[in-house]
Amino acid sequence: MTRSITILGATGSIGRSTSGVIQAHREEFRVEAVVGGRNATALAKIAQDLGAKFAALADEGAGEALSLALSGSGIRGGAGHAAVLEAVDRDADIVLAAISGTAGLAPTHAALKPGRRIALANKESLVCAGGVFMADARRLGVQVMPVDSEHNALDHALAAGSDRDVEKAVITASGGPFRTWTKERIARADAREASAHPVWSMGSKINIDSSTLMNKGLELIEAHHLFDLEPERLDVLVHPEAIVHGLVQWSDGAVTAGLALPDMKVPIANALRNQNRLKMDLPRLDLAAIGRLSFEQPDEGRFPCLSLAKAALRTGGAMPTILNAANEIAVEAFIADAIGFYDISELVERVCSTFFGRNIAAPSTVADALRIDQEARQAARQLLPTLTGTARL
Repeated sequence: MTRSITILGATGSIGRSTSGVIQAHREEFRVEAVVGGRNATALAKIAQDLGAKFAALADEGAGEALSLALSGSGIRGGAGHAAVLEAVDRDADIVLAAISGTAGLAPTHAALKPGRRIALANKESLVCAGGVFMADARRLGVQVMPVDSEHNALDHALAAGSDRDVEKAVITASGGPFRTWTKERIARADAREASAHPVWSMGSKINIDSSTLMNKGLELIEAHHLFDLEPERLDVLVHPEAIVHGLVQWSDGAVTAGLALPDMKVPIANALRNQNRLKMDLPRLDLAAIGRLSFEQPDEGRFPCLSLAKAALRTGGAMPTILNAANEIAVEAFIADAIGFYDISELVERVCSTFFGRNIAAPSTVADALRIDQEARQAARQLLPTLTGTARL
């Protein structure tokens, strides 16, 4: 049976990989709508390639360009917040949620409709508002399927037993571009070096989060909400080969792991599948050819962002929301060459400390999460001038 799908974040790396999966299985899917940020030409091409009925850009100023790019295709287009929500509201069995950043939180939450499946690739839905997001998903009978390779691997592994028998659920990290660098050399790194991820091809913000290991901290917060596991039952291992994406240690000593070559089409295909897996024409994992899989503990002295994220998870309340907001401001400043590499963690720590004694409750609504996010961003911007260049050698 053909299933209808809407893609939020269609022009990003996850969206493009999703397009590849759909095009390999046109008999399985009908594309209802596609949503992008501001690139009218790219979105129009994707919409036409996939035969979408509706295309929307978040940037209201790009509406005329989108109309021109879609001219003669028969595909309706729109731009701005209302157009994005129209795309979300259209009938679809599956919504692939891959709008990056906090901008994706409201549309992804709005996509929660009875009987739907959300293929989730927007971290902020869980990092900033995980409690309310998952509660609403359960209340509405929405199936949330993780698209991140690590959470997708854990989803596979956890199916091997009962939650009560899980001793530890572990996600892996490649270690980023600075895995073997000294702290002194890391401190001199610029945004170009931090964006050079050794395994995955992602956007600059995510690549830099990988270089600080903040991405692994955010993924621990996501795993907490996705799988209802306490912080003490979650951990990170550095695994440079990026073959084992997640593993579960059971109470009897057994370990179940999810392995795959590092290609996002693998977890996307799993998140979109029905009862049967989608056949994908991808290279197969050849362990004999790889020969060696290595693991090491993350060095939280060289990568303090991981420690900060773990502390935010343990603290709970609004602290993960605050952590994420401060990190986004810090990474923006680093990309702009306004601060050094270790100023990222310094700013995040100072912002979190500013809010720590206030014991702000976890967001009860998406609007609440966005309000806390904005308050934390304002605090980060105010602190930025006091940190500029402080962590450069």
